[in-house]
Amino acid sequence: MIQTPVQFRIIPVTAFQQNTTLLWCERTRAAVIVDPGGEAERILEQVAALELKPEYVLLTHGHLDHVGASAEVSRRLGIPIWGPHADDAFWLNALAEQCEMFGFPPVTAFEPDRWLRAGERIAVGEETLEVLHCPGHTPGHLVFFDANDKLAQVGDVLFKGSIGRTDFPRGNHRQLLDSIRERLFPLGDDVRFIPGHGPMSTLGEERRTNPFVRE
Repeated sequence: MIQTPVQFRIIPVTAFQQNTTLLWCERTRAAVIVDPGGEAERILEQVAALELKPEYVLLTHGHLDHVGASAEVSRRLGIPIWGPHADDAFWLNALAEQCEMFGFPPVTAFEPDRWLRAGERIAVGEETLEVLHCPGHTPGHLVFFDANDKLAQVGDVLFKGSIGRTDFPRGNHRQLLDSIRERLFPLGDDVRFIPGHGPMSTLGEERRTNPFVRE
């Protein structure tokens, strides 16, 4: 069978310009929606325009700007919410407080249908995503890695030229650096990554030039 590369579309949503990502298997159109942070209607319009068959909402972590539209997208498409790691449950339990803190309109509270753990594998049509636990920005932060296509969804762990904040409750700067150096960089310099905000980069570029983590 000829392997078709995974396809994706990045949709920056809300004033935070958070990168919601539609990721799909080209052969089957099976798809996942990663971090639907808001603007559910825009996300759903793109799903329809691309004729995708969404199977899950996947969450990297529990911050409002990454999960704000999760409940609505899940309900309207009839698909489950998977992730983040259970260590981020306290963030999801505090969605109302997060809305107030950041001036967001109220969002629907929810509990994921399934918490995810390191080492799990998620099938997306003929593609597979591996779950990595990368704490630091939040204690339950996950990364979704497609080894075949050398593509990682890293949420707010790593950015082009920067790293995630650790001044939120239960953030940990040392853990974040360890996650990047011990769990992300070993994936390979040629791995492209989609961050939670801003442009894509490669792990090799950040390893060489990112002032916060360069080696």
